[in-house]
Amino acid sequence: MPIFVYEARDPSGVLKKDVIEASNSKMATQKLQDMKYTVITIKEKTAGVANNDLFAWFDKYRKVNEQAITVFSRQFATMINAGLAMVRCLDILGEQTEDKKLQQTLIQVRKEVEGGSTLSNALSRHPQVFSMLYISMVKAGEMGGVLDEVLDRLAGFMEKDFTLKKRVKSALTYPMVILFMAIGIVIFLVTYILPTFVALFEGMRLKLPLPTQILMIVTKGARNPLIVIPFLAIVGALFFLITKYIQTTQGRKQYDRLKLNVPVFGLLNKKVAISRFCRTLGTLLSSGVPIMQALEIVGRASGNEVIAETVSKVRDSIREGESIAAPLGASGMFPPMVTQMVAVGEETGNLDAMLSKISDFYDTEVEYLLASLTSMLEPIMIVGMGGIVGFIVISVFLPLYQLIGQMK
Repeated sequence: MPIFVYEARDPSGVLKKDVIEASNSKMATQKLQDMKYTVITIKEKTAGVANNDLFAWFDKYRKVNEQAITVFSRQFATMINAGLAMVRCLDILGEQTEDKKLQQTLIQVRKEVEGGSTLSNALSRHPQVFSMLYISMVKAGEMGGVLDEVLDRLAGFMEKDFTLKKRVKSALTYPMVILFMAIGIVIFLVTYILPTFVALFEGMRLKLPLPTQILMIVTKGARNPLIVIPFLAIVGALFFLITKYIQTTQGRKQYDRLKLNVPVFGLLNKKVAISRFCRTLGTLLSSGVPIMQALEIVGRASGNEVIAETVSKVRDSIREGESIAAPLGASGMFPPMVTQMVAVGEETGNLDAMLSKISDFYDTEVEYLLASLTSMLEPIMIVGMGGIVGFIVISVFLPLYQLIGQMK
């Protein structure tokens, strides 16, 4: 008979962890309920250990869906505002979430909170699920007694951030699909269709034109393992070395700087980075996080070494009693409009609201830029595909025209 591992509360409210035999999970739950137990979790105990270890390894590196955390934050804020106990809120939310990793995390958080830990400390034990930004804001909400407001603000922040990422990905999906399809078609033509023509051309006693010679070299090379395997090995080695270099501090800084300065997409990356910087800092400040701590969190959460270096200079400037706007302007990354608005926000004591306005403005700018990039990339890719196909057609038909001319 199958064995089920359960976690439940006995009639006196004491938490119990044990196993029970039953024909299925429904029967196991019924047995526990007959014992007046309140079932929290129940699952069948598997005989093997290797599969469990494998699933645990995959689960360790699997990320929790951002939308699931956003929904959790919004619902948690509503329940706290309605007066429900925190443990009860975590219990309900853990049961109803569809993300398995988030569900397991919330169960552990509930146990820690029930054991006397604060919510922020309990969340900090799960950094793979809850970011430093999230934990710091929750801690500020606990200290200020406005946890429901902070959670609601967090949900709004995550919704906007998620929407921005989704817009960028959806705008670039179509061009990338077209690009990969074009590469696939060219590889298919070069490796399966063109070799027939190559054999035909080699049997001709003609001086082949240059495009046809280039096409023949490419076709033969693509089908020759002595060329393909070393080529793939060199590409793989270069990719590995570049990846390792990017993981270093200097390499990461150069790579992030390149992302901000590369033609066409550099402007998009810069606008997205400015929007995230302003929204993150504004959300932290409006939640009551001290400015020095907020800047430290922004630097770590930026994901860009150039921005992190700028934020470090801003912290030094504040520590010396100067303003935020001056080092932002000196970095060369933030436009004059941003620095001027930040300066006005500092002077009026309304910096968080001003940062929110800047973020909203740049979200709109990103949307317009994405629309123009998409409309520009489509004809460029079509022309590129047409050029490749045209080169292949010309290379194939030029020798045939020469042959027809000789026959005449």
